[in-house]
Amino acid sequence: MSSETSDSKKLSDGIIFGIGNPLLDIIAEVPTSFLETYKLNANDAILASDDHKGLNESLLRDFPNHQFVAGGATQNSMRAATWLLQQPNVCTYMGCVGQDKYHQLLHDAASKAGLQLSYQVHMDSEERVQTGTCAVLITGNNRSLVANLGAANHFTIQHLDDPKNKQLIEKAKIFYTAGFFYTVCPPAVMRLCEYADTHDKLFCTNLSAPFICEHFGDKLMKAMPYVDYLFGNETEARSFGKHQLKLDTEDVSVIAKAISELPKKNSKRARVVVITQGSDPTVLAITGKEIKEFPVKKPLDIVDTNGAGDSFVGGFLAYLALGKSHEEAIQAGAYCAFECIQQSGCTFPEKPSFDPTTFVA
Repeated sequence: MSSETSDSKKLSDGIIFGIGNPLLDIIAEVPTSFLETYKLNANDAILASDDHKGLNESLLRDFPNHQFVAGGATQNSMRAATWLLQQPNVCTYMGCVGQDKYHQLLHDAASKAGLQLSYQVHMDSEERVQTGTCAVLITGNNRSLVANLGAANHFTIQHLDDPKNKQLIEKAKIFYTAGFFYTVCPPAVMRLCEYADTHDKLFCTNLSAPFICEHFGDKLMKAMPYVDYLFGNETEARSFGKHQLKLDTEDVSVIAKAISELPKKNSKRARVVVITQGSDPTVLAITGKEIKEFPVKKPLDIVDTNGAGDSFVGGFLAYLALGKSHEEAIQAGAYCAFECIQQSGCTFPEKPSFDPTTFVA
């Protein structure tokens, strides 16, 4: 372990472990005619179809000012945590990529952001499955997202058996996956749940999208007894409340409280549920305690709210790793989201300037 000073606590490498769907975000400002060519709407998020063949290549060729960001929900959170802590290698990230140039571009972008990477490379001689990508097309203040999960869909549990990866898992104290990964490799999620439980480490996850709560809720519910920290936003919480808890309410506080009280394997630790609501107060529910709400600080200029939730989780996990209180962790999460929504794509200024005593979220 590194030495600790009173003011800046140096964390051990790989203390936070993320597993998810790695996507290379290709961000570019485009004219509306570009959207029309590919039959896209200005403020939308879709999965790529046959209509979008050649879209990425066209972006790379015709818009030289494009930028690459290591994306995908969990990888975004790992980048946010690393940025706030200003300590490279504090987060390990795992997911599946292809054997192509996008893999290299993604690896470079994620390494530059300070992540410790262990990508599984999908070996496929037949149908060259490409690394997952997400085109982020900016027209004025609008964003159109076109995601192609590609190789991210091919992660297998065998990757966790690799001796190097076993070491990475052993080093970690906090495990995190966004809900999207439950559509890819639930056995890997359960392996990490059980490992965290046996070794008294933290398992954290995210509702991530209403469709996950509705169509993959059984996978979430299987993991739920192991979940120490659950994140989500108000629409996801309502979807989960309706489809999984069969609650007849839209009240986010009531739903958060119900989630916090679901059965839990490790009863030594209360479950913590954190539900963000955009610019409305963030809800904190802890098993057996009163609900708390935290007001949200709004920036004067919002550029792009994509990635705000991922950034919030990253900031929260960073402060959890530092051993801070839940209140401070929520402020840290709110600060990362505050900075993220003032940038294009899930990106951050060069350095954080977070002071929990003056940043009143």
